[in-house]
Amino acid sequence: MRRTARLLTGTAFAVAVAGLGAAPAYGGSTGSLDVSPSSVVPGELVTVNTGACGDGGSAAGDAGAVGAGSFPLAPSAREGQAIGQFRVPPSAQPGTYEIVAVCAEDGRRVTGDLVVTLTSVRGQVHPRGSVKTGVGGALGPDPARTAAGVAALAVAAAGGTWLLHRRARGDGI
Repeated sequence: MRRTARLLTGTAFAVAVAGLGAAPAYGGSTGSLDVSPSSVVPGELVTVNTGACGDGGSAAGDAGAVGAGSFPLAPSAREGQAIGQFRVPPSAQPGTYEIVAVCAEDGRRVTGDLVVTLTSVRGQVHPRGSVKTGVGGALGPDPARTAAGVAALAVAAAGGTWLLHRRARGDGI
Protein backbone atom coordinates (compact mmCIF):
# COMPACT_ATOMS: atom_id res chain seq x y z
CA MET A 1 0.00 0.00 0.00
CA ARG A 2 2.77 2.38 0.94
CA ARG A 3 4.71 1.57 -2.20
CA THR A 4 1.64 2.23 -4.40
CA ALA A 5 1.10 5.62 -2.75
CA ARG A 6 4.73 6.60 -3.40
CA LEU A 7 4.47 5.47 -7.00
CA LEU A 8 1.30 7.52 -7.57
CA THR A 9 2.78 10.56 -5.80
CA GLY A 10 5.97 10.33 -7.86
CA THR A 11 4.02 10.01 -11.09
CA ALA A 12 1.84 13.01 -10.24
CA PHE A 13 4.95 15.06 -9.40
CA ALA A 14 6.61 14.11 -12.71
CA VAL A 15 3.49 15.10 -14.66
CA ALA A 16 3.30 18.44 -12.83
CA VAL A 17 6.98 19.24 -13.53
CA ALA A 18 6.60 18.26 -17.18
CA GLY A 19 3.54 20.52 -17.42
CA LEU A 20 5.52 23.48 -16.04
CA GLY A 21 8.22 23.06 -18.66
CA ALA A 22 5.82 22.78 -21.56
CA ALA A 23 4.99 25.81 -23.66
CA PRO A 24 1.64 27.36 -22.75
CA ALA A 25 -1.21 26.68 -25.14
CA TYR A 26 -2.38 29.75 -27.06
CA GLY A 27 -5.52 30.91 -25.32
CA GLY A 28 -5.80 34.62 -25.88
CA SER A 29 -3.72 37.66 -25.13
CA THR A 30 0.06 37.62 -24.83
CA GLY A 31 1.80 40.96 -24.57
CA SER A 32 0.01 44.21 -24.08
CA LEU A 33 -1.44 47.11 -25.99
CA ASP A 34 -0.33 50.53 -24.75
CA VAL A 35 -3.05 53.16 -25.17
CA SER A 36 -1.87 56.78 -24.90
CA PRO A 37 -3.36 58.86 -23.44
CA SER A 38 -5.25 56.30 -21.40
CA SER A 39 -7.95 58.83 -20.43
CA VAL A 40 -9.48 61.06 -23.12
CA VAL A 41 -12.44 63.28 -23.88
CA PRO A 42 -14.61 62.69 -26.97
CA GLY A 43 -12.96 64.01 -30.14
CA GLU A 44 -9.39 63.44 -28.93
CA LEU A 45 -6.68 61.52 -30.87
CA VAL A 46 -5.41 58.26 -29.32
CA THR A 47 -2.12 56.49 -30.10
CA VAL A 48 -1.88 52.71 -29.74
CA ASN A 49 1.48 50.90 -29.47
CA THR A 50 2.45 47.23 -29.04
CA GLY A 51 5.54 45.06 -29.14
CA ALA A 52 3.58 41.80 -29.26
CA CYS A 53 3.68 41.46 -33.05
CA GLY A 54 7.47 41.13 -33.30
CA ASP A 55 10.01 42.83 -35.55
CA GLY A 56 8.45 44.41 -38.61
CA GLY A 57 5.04 43.24 -37.47
CA SER A 58 1.86 45.00 -38.31
CA ALA A 59 -1.61 44.60 -36.87
CA ALA A 60 -5.24 45.41 -37.39
CA GLY A 61 -6.65 47.57 -34.61
CA ASP A 62 -10.26 47.65 -33.52
CA ALA A 63 -11.72 50.56 -31.53
CA GLY A 64 -15.30 49.62 -32.36
CA ALA A 65 -16.20 49.41 -28.67
CA VAL A 66 -15.81 53.20 -28.38
CA GLY A 67 -17.32 53.78 -31.84
CA ALA A 68 -14.12 54.59 -33.73
CA GLY A 69 -14.04 51.43 -35.90
CA SER A 70 -10.90 49.75 -37.23
CA PHE A 71 -7.45 51.27 -37.76
CA PRO A 72 -4.07 49.93 -38.94
CA LEU A 73 -0.96 49.45 -36.80
CA ALA A 74 2.26 49.68 -38.81
CA PRO A 75 5.88 49.05 -37.82
CA SER A 76 7.27 52.08 -35.98
CA ALA A 77 10.73 53.63 -35.73
CA ARG A 78 11.20 51.81 -32.40
CA GLU A 79 12.48 48.32 -33.06
CA GLY A 80 9.88 45.58 -32.63
CA GLN A 81 6.99 48.00 -32.14
CA ALA A 82 3.81 48.57 -34.12
CA ILE A 83 1.94 51.86 -33.82
CA GLY A 84 -1.43 53.22 -34.92
CA GLN A 85 -3.86 56.05 -34.22
CA PHE A 86 -7.59 56.67 -34.11
CA ARG A 87 -9.86 59.51 -33.06
CA VAL A 88 -12.52 59.02 -30.38
CA PRO A 89 -15.84 60.11 -31.90
CA PRO A 90 -17.54 63.18 -30.40
CA SER A 91 -20.59 61.02 -29.62
CA ALA A 92 -18.62 58.66 -27.32
CA GLN A 93 -20.15 58.16 -23.88
CA PRO A 94 -18.09 58.15 -20.65
CA GLY A 95 -16.78 54.74 -19.63
CA THR A 96 -13.95 52.24 -20.01
CA TYR A 97 -13.55 50.61 -23.42
CA GLU A 98 -11.42 47.69 -24.62
CA ILE A 99 -9.18 48.43 -27.61
CA VAL A 100 -7.99 45.35 -29.53
CA ALA A 101 -5.13 44.67 -31.96
CA VAL A 102 -4.67 41.41 -33.90
CA CYS A 103 -1.15 40.73 -35.24
CA ALA A 104 -1.07 40.11 -39.00
CA GLU A 105 1.61 37.37 -38.88
CA ASP A 106 0.34 35.00 -36.21
CA GLY A 107 -3.14 36.24 -35.26
CA ARG A 108 -2.06 37.06 -31.71
CA ARG A 109 -4.67 39.23 -29.95
CA VAL A 110 -3.60 42.01 -27.55
CA THR A 111 -5.85 44.40 -25.65
CA GLY A 112 -5.68 47.66 -23.75
CA ASP A 113 -8.15 49.89 -21.93
CA LEU A 114 -9.27 53.40 -22.86
CA VAL A 115 -11.17 55.60 -20.41
CA VAL A 116 -13.50 58.24 -21.89
CA THR A 117 -14.47 61.13 -19.60
CA LEU A 118 -16.47 64.31 -20.12
CA THR A 119 -13.81 66.60 -18.64
CA SER A 120 -10.14 66.61 -19.45
CA VAL A 121 -7.81 65.84 -16.55
CA ARG A 122 -5.15 68.09 -18.08
CA GLY A 123 -7.41 71.15 -18.36
CA GLN A 124 -9.17 70.75 -15.05
CA VAL A 125 -11.50 73.61 -14.12
CA HIS A 126 -11.65 74.65 -10.47
CA PRO A 127 -14.95 75.93 -9.04
CA ARG A 128 -15.46 79.65 -8.35
CA GLY A 129 -18.14 81.71 -6.67
CA SER A 130 -20.64 81.11 -3.91
CA VAL A 131 -22.68 78.02 -3.23
CA LYS A 132 -26.47 78.38 -3.14
CA THR A 133 -27.20 76.60 0.17
CA GLY A 134 -30.05 78.78 1.40
CA VAL A 135 -28.13 79.81 4.51
CA GLY A 136 -26.73 83.01 3.08
CA GLY A 137 -23.42 84.64 3.74
CA ALA A 138 -21.89 87.76 5.22
CA LEU A 139 -20.78 88.89 1.80
CA GLY A 140 -23.75 87.91 -0.35
CA PRO A 141 -24.13 88.78 -3.99
CA ASP A 142 -25.87 92.12 -3.26
CA PRO A 143 -24.01 94.61 -0.96
CA ALA A 144 -27.16 96.75 -0.46
CA ARG A 145 -29.10 93.79 0.95
CA THR A 146 -26.15 92.89 3.17
CA ALA A 147 -26.04 96.46 4.57
CA ALA A 148 -29.82 96.47 5.15
CA GLY A 149 -29.58 93.15 7.01
CA VAL A 150 -26.76 94.41 9.23
CA ALA A 151 -28.74 97.61 10.01
CA ALA A 152 -31.86 95.59 10.90
CA LEU A 153 -29.83 93.40 13.26
CA ALA A 154 -28.28 96.49 14.91
CA VAL A 155 -31.72 98.10 15.45
CA ALA A 156 -33.08 94.84 16.92
CA ALA A 157 -30.10 94.53 19.26
CA ALA A 158 -30.40 98.16 20.42
CA GLY A 159 -34.17 97.80 20.98
CA GLY A 160 -33.72 94.57 22.92
CA THR A 161 -31.05 96.12 25.11
CA TRP A 162 -33.28 99.17 25.82
CA LEU A 163 -36.24 96.94 26.76
CA LEU A 164 -34.11 94.77 29.07
CA HIS A 165 -32.66 97.91 30.69
CA ARG A 166 -36.17 99.32 31.38
CA ARG A 167 -37.34 96.04 32.82
CA ALA A 168 -34.29 95.81 35.11
CA ARG A 169 -35.06 99.34 36.46
CA GLY A 170 -38.66 98.36 37.09
CA ASP A 171 -40.22 100.77 34.60
CA GLY A 172 -42.19 97.94 32.87
CA ILE A 173 -42.66 97.49 29.21
